[in-house]
Amino acid sequence: MAFTVSLDDFLVTFFTAGPGATTLPLKVYSMIKSGVTPEINALSALLLVISMACVALSLHLQRREV
Repeated sequence: MAFTVSLDDFLVTFFTAGPGATTLPLKVYSMIKSGVTPEINALSALLLVISMACVALSLHLQRREV
């Protein structure tokens, strides 16, 4: 969950990234400035699927331990 929340935290990334660093939030922001492309849509869908898979795996592991 923290991974997903940290990706959309553009302000923190913008102020803490080094001069030569290009993090994922900065890359997505620069891509959105020129218009929403299929790359951004695919990246968003991929992040959503990965997040949902992590949550499902977590629930499965919690239920199995009880």
